[in-house]
Amino acid sequence: QVQLLESGGGLVQAGESLTLSCTASSSIASISVMGWYRQAPGKERELAGRITRSGHAEYGNSVKGRFTISRDNAKNTVTLQMNSLKVEDTAVYYCTAGRSYFEVDSWGQGTQVTVSS
Repeated sequence: QVQLLESGGGLVQAGESLTLSCTASSSIASISVMGWYRQAPGKERELAGRITRSGHAEYGNSVKGRFTISRDNAKNTVTLQMNSLKVEDTAVYYCTAGRSYFEVDSWGQGTQVTVSS
């Protein structure tokens, strides 16, 4: 099972940008779906973005148009570019790897993103 390590979280102000990176312990070239989920305090975990092996990306409704997910199969990394951040984007962000959209097999430990007003 692949191990996932997130980095890039931190404290930013509303309107600013932040880039999250996820590095896998082994090749992700054969992993069907790589993704980012997030969980805010007191809320359920929700999709931020996910991307297939072929590069097709999907996003949660609350981040569409602001976040961009990408994957580099050669470097075993997945990146989440977050622009125009809002206070409500504050959450722990988790990198995931799965065999399909609905089957997540591996989770990272998470990285905290805090957006201040």
